[in-house]
Amino acid sequence: MEVKFNEAALNTANKIISRYPDGKQKSAVLPLLHLAQAEFDGWLSIPVMDYIASILTIQPIEVYEVATFYSMFNMKPVGNCLIEICHTSSCWLRGAEDLIKHIENKLNIKAGETTADGKFSLKRVECLGSCGTAPMFQIGAQYYENLTTEKVDMILDDLDKSGKRRTYFDAVDLNAHK
Repeated sequence: MEVKFNEAALNTANKIISRYPDGKQKSAVLPLLHLAQAEFDGWLSIPVMDYIASILTIQPIEVYEVATFYSMFNMKPVGNCLIEICHTSSCWLRGAEDLIKHIENKLNIKAGETTADGKFSLKRVECLGSCGTAPMFQIGAQYYENLTTEKVDMILDDLDKSGKRRTYFDAVDLNAHK
């Protein structure tokens, strides 16, 4: 299968690239990786990253370096709802590890895995900047804060019923960043 943006995504990519001076198109790698992840099922395969490199006329390794550095990029397929749970200091002190174990048991997966039905993936991430409302997780663009096991159960049950894909880009208009 050939990896290629649809016409609207390619137009958006070209607008993003046009923001940078000639010879500095590599500066568009982050926004293009976000766009690609949104377009190609929520993750970045090697062919997708190679495609981004070809659009930017840079070496594929230059794209891989960026994509693998940031936890916001997924290097393997993820479920319809990607649960990104903070496990750093504030969240850890306020029970994040217990919540991670609870979610793992509830969904019958470990962190880094996806449920057999493809509905949920669980990912440990570094600080999401919500220390005052720890513990917390992010699903798509939505923060869920001051979590308890009861709140987690309600959230996951609601998401399970909806079956809708929850990604960061559900709440972001990529064309708004012109």
